[in-house]
Amino acid sequence: MNEQSAPVKEGESYEVEISSIGEKGDGIARVKGFVLFVRNVKKGEVVKVKITKVLKNVGFAEVVQKLERPVHRSKFETVTAEELNAPQEQEASNYEDTEDFGEENE
Repeated sequence: MNEQSAPVKEGESYEVEISSIGEKGDGIARVKGFVLFVRNVKKGEVVKVKITKVLKNVGFAEVVQKLERPVHRSKFETVTAEELNAPQEQEASNYEDTEDFGEENE
């Protein structure tokens, strides 16, 4: 029989996001795939929790601190029409534009 131990231990602290709410009203979060039940939270909250009890398949935690939801920035920058049509500043170049690119200088 292959028994795995829980990836968390009592007394450890983690920052988690509450992904859903269980039948009894406790928040559900996951740490390394391990389910944690957290009281007095709402879905979508990001909190710092301290593990209070660990069972074979689930754990229980209490809120230590409510955190601000991290701001997810898009990898694509949004620009206004004015910014898009504004004249571009040209950077000064230290290179001379020549016709003999790649030719040996003698």
